[in-house]
Amino acid sequence: MLPLAAGQPMLDPEFETYLAWVGDLAELIVVDGSPPDVFAEHAAAWGRHGIHLAPDGETLMGKVAGVMTGVRLASHDRVVIADDDVRYGPEITDLVARLDGAEVIRPQNYFDPLPWHAVWDSGRSLINRVTGGDWPGTLAVRRSVVVSAGGYAGDVMFENFELVKTIEAVGGRHLVARDIFVRRLPATTSHFTSQRVRQAYDELARPGRLVPFLAVLPTAAALTATRRWEPLRRFVSVASVLAVVAAEIGRRRDGGRARFPFRCSLAAPLWVTERSFTAWAALFARARGGVAYRGHRIPHAALSRVERERRIAAAADRP
Repeated sequence: MLPLAAGQPMLDPEFETYLAWVGDLAELIVVDGSPPDVFAEHAAAWGRHGIHLAPDGETLMGKVAGVMTGVRLASHDRVVIADDDVRYGPEITDLVARLDGAEVIRPQNYFDPLPWHAVWDSGRSLINRVTGGDWPGTLAVRRSVVVSAGGYAGDVMFENFELVKTIEAVGGRHLVARDIFVRRLPATTSHFTSQRVRQAYDELARPGRLVPFLAVLPTAAALTATRRWEPLRRFVSVASVLAVVAAEIGRRRDGGRARFPFRCSLAAPLWVTERSFTAWAALFARARGGVAYRGHRIPHAALSRVERERRIAAAADRP
């Protein structure tokens, strides 16, 4: 199931070939929030490969409305949700089979091809592989569990995290499948740069990760202000080495070396440096009312546990 929205028609032959392959393999549902003229072109191009329809509602985080439209419509209990830049292959069979033992599964995305910014962003993925698992552009879920929870919040930024936490809140089992590698196309350079603060905003949902990133910049600034050059040099050197070591451990875990070249580990200090700046930018955005997204400001990265449970209980009381 693909939730998407495009300002211009997505008529790349490679994408249509991919949709045709998915449609032959499984029930394909494309939930398309594009403007009417773009929607019509998509329907003409893709309609024969599966179900193509518009979202049946709106949410602040538009993807959530698309996901829930597709989940409610799906004929099967095992649903694979994927962004339009994800390209599954034979590994989808293994992923779906593992839903025998879980209600939500996070596989591992990798970029192919690897322009410079994809190498940079792969440093993030490798560090994540040793700190709780990466957050990919795709999940596999049990439809029945998502529906029984009443869906998930559509007014938060870190929507994949919110979906997983909602499933866990109703007793669902969560599996991080680091050994299932799913190809992802890299973003354009301009889109990559536009995502930096939004991705850092996700850390507000995980304070234990946010605080160390917030500490990097003040530490370096304090050492610079007092002209303590040797401690500053050691701080930068040690932080860089630790980032590379952590990334390399992640690369060597569960077959990662087959998908991530060593230069991705070497890029990890660049990503840590970026996140030390953008974490502060995310805090400033929160103080201003939220992070900007498609003409809106989204105040929360994710719900609190108490608020999530309150909404689940409220959904259970509705007919």
